[in-house]
Amino acid sequence: MVRVIGFFVGAAFALVLLISLFVGVSEYVSSPPAPTAEAEFHLPPKPLHLASDGPFGHFDKKQLQRGLKVYTEVCSACHGLDHVAFRDLSQLGYNEAQVKNYASSGNYWKTEVPDINPDTGEASTRKPLPSDHFPPPFPNEIAARAANNNALPPDLSMIVKAREGGAAYVHSILTGYQNQPAELLKKFPASKTPANLHYNPYFANLNIAMPPPLTTDGQVTYDDGTKPTVDQMATDVSAFLVWAAEPNLERRHSAGIAVVVFLLFGSILAFFAYKNVWAEAKRTVRATGPLDPENVAKRKSASRKAGIKG
Repeated sequence: MVRVIGFFVGAAFALVLLISLFVGVSEYVSSPPAPTAEAEFHLPPKPLHLASDGPFGHFDKKQLQRGLKVYTEVCSACHGLDHVAFRDLSQLGYNEAQVKNYASSGNYWKTEVPDINPDTGEASTRKPLPSDHFPPPFPNEIAARAANNNALPPDLSMIVKAREGGAAYVHSILTGYQNQPAELLKKFPASKTPANLHYNPYFANLNIAMPPPLTTDGQVTYDDGTKPTVDQMATDVSAFLVWAAEPNLERRHSAGIAVVVFLLFGSILAFFAYKNVWAEAKRTVRATGPLDPENVAKRKSASRKAGIKG
């Protein structure tokens, strides 16, 4: 009885799903969704080629140093880098004294880290140490939203992992600010960019709260003499954020290549071992059962002893 009831319940459930599918498809065919400005004018990230791309990718330390400078002088005013410690900057080619100077010197990093006054026990701040992580630019979310027209600037530690397109997305956003196309306003008059937002076709809904952070060439002065164009600065900070999200990328690539070489070498050895040891081996099939010559001889001998002929 329980099986019968279960069968009818399952059949009813399947019927409801089938009806829902039929109704949904009918409505989609008869009344297709109206086109949207986002669907027609949103652009995929522009191609970006970095030294860290591909299985043999490696970091260009000079580029990472330039990207750190762009982050420090431009991006750090609004965006944090919570998962990166100052001592990690030694991987970019800085020595211990340079890292310590960057963290504690007001010429480079001006934000202090929260601390406790050892004399009074009250909350206070101090200059960062190399062991500290990059302090956030705002004490809390409310302060961050208040300073950015109620928009919350995302932390950039893992931004290239959290956005489709990775570094190419970051580069496209930084270089993609423009005026709204006349064609968009003509086709979608209600899609005019609201106040305090900025048109960027590489952003999901076309309008982003962040003002253009890189506006003119020479906004940052590079120590190595590289010309700081807007595109160059965007490329450098994108490369730096790739390192911030995956500082062990080079080690992972090296380990992967070593494993592939080991497996390839092992496969070749296994193949030659097969050829030398097993390929020429001949299998012999031993007759068994009543047709086995030994069993036939025993049977005949037993028959003679018993006086059985034939």
